[in-house]
Amino acid sequence: MDLSAITGSSRVSGISNLDPGTMLGTVTEEKKKAEGSLFDTFLNTAIDNIKETNHYLSKAEDEKIKFALGETDNAHDLGIALQKATSALQYTVAVRDKLMEAYRELMQLQI
Repeated sequence: MDLSAITGSSRVSGISNLDPGTMLGTVTEEKKKAEGSLFDTFLNTAIDNIKETNHYLSKAEDEKIKFALGETDNAHDLGIALQKATSALQYTVAVRDKLMEAYRELMQLQI
């Protein structure tokens, strides 16, 4: 088994020469970077979902306007657009509610 990726050198015997504090500091920095990128990914995904929900809502509004003005006679497209918008909005509200619940729980923790 090749341990050079773990030790950062090609020799396995180099492990005894490493300072434990240095290794701990490196692991902590790497963990912070990973946690930061995880939060960043989560936040970007949430923003993308909100943008997608907004897109569905505006598409449904456009379909309603077209149908009301008589530009289209296809009620099927209107129904589909409205259902997509409703489902996306319900999902977004459910996620928001869970996030707010988690935030409230965190704020109530006694340190």
